[in-house]
Amino acid sequence: MDGKYNGAIGRKMSNLVDVADLDCVYLSFDEPQKEEFWVKLKNMVPWAVRVDGVKGSDAAHKAAAEASQTERFILIDGDNLPDASFFNQTLDLTGEDFDKAVFRWRARNNINGLMYGNGGISCWTREFANNMRTHEASNGSDDTDVEFCFDPLYWAMHDCYSTTYPNGSAFHAWRAGFREGVKMCLDRGSKPNLVDFKQMAHKRNLDHLSIWHNIGADVEHGQMAMLGARMGTKMLMLDDWDYKLVQDFDALKDVYDRIHDVVDELGVTSWALIHELGLNLVEPNKAYSKFFKHHYLSNWKNKGIMITEMSVIREQEGW
Repeated sequence: MDGKYNGAIGRKMSNLVDVADLDCVYLSFDEPQKEEFWVKLKNMVPWAVRVDGVKGSDAAHKAAAEASQTERFILIDGDNLPDASFFNQTLDLTGEDFDKAVFRWRARNNINGLMYGNGGISCWTREFANNMRTHEASNGSDDTDVEFCFDPLYWAMHDCYSTTYPNGSAFHAWRAGFREGVKMCLDRGSKPNLVDFKQMAHKRNLDHLSIWHNIGADVEHGQMAMLGARMGTKMLMLDDWDYKLVQDFDALKDVYDRIHDVVDELGVTSWALIHELGLNLVEPNKAYSKFFKHHYLSNWKNKGIMITEMSVIREQEGW
C-alpha cells in the first residue's frame, strides 16, 4: 500500500490525490468482451485488480470495495475501455464533501454516440459502497431500487474519459437499450403517469431517450439496442410492467427470450410509442445514425476532472 491514498486511516497528507495512487477495480459480470478488455486494462493499469461474476449491483460494488486496499478507488465496468490520459489526472478533494463523494465521469457510448454517466469511470469510497443499500438490497424506496445516482454524495462529473461498448452481443445491446429505455422515463426513480410523462421526465433524459430509440443502426447489434430501448419505454409506460425488475438481469433475459421476430417487434412497439405516447421515431437507418454521431457533440471539450455537470449547467443557464 506504499504511496497509496488511504483517507480512512488518516494518511492523506494533501487534498490533491493522483489517480495513479488509487487502487483500480475492474468490475465484470457477463460482458462478452470482458477478457479482452481486462487484458487491455492491465496493460494500461498494471496495478488493477478484478472482481468478476458477482450477482446484483449492490453486492458487486461492495465486493469491489472489499477488493480495494485504498479507501478511495477507481471503478471500471466490464464493457468500458478508459482513455489512458485518465490515469495521469489529479483529483482535488478540497471543498465540502469532496472527500466523501463518489464521482462518475461520462463515457462515450459506442452504439449511439451519447456522452453521459452511463457506463463511465467512477471513483468510490469504501465507506460509501459499504453503507449504501440499492438495487437488490434496496429498502424499497423509488430512488434506490434501480439507481445509485440520487444519493446527494453521488456526483455526476462533466468530463469524459472512456468509451463504453454495451453491444458485445445482440442480447447485451438489447439489455443496455431496454434498461435506459426504462430509466430515462422515470422521475427520480418513480414512474410518471401517461398525462404527466413528458412534464415529469427530465428534458435531458427525454433527449437521451430519443437517441437510444433512434440511433445506432450503423454498428453491430445497434438495431437490437434501439429495439430494447423502445420495448423498455413501451413496457414501462403502456404495459404496466414492474419497472423495478430492470435491475434483475434474469428477468430481462426472460423478456428478451420472448422476442421471435425483431422486425415485427420493432413495428408493434414503434406504433405504440408514436400513437400512444406521441414520441418521434424514425426507421433504423445506418447512414442517418452515422451522420448524427459524426456531428453530435463534435466540439466537445473536457473542462477539468473535478468539474461537475451541475456547475456547467448553472454556468450555461445563468443560474
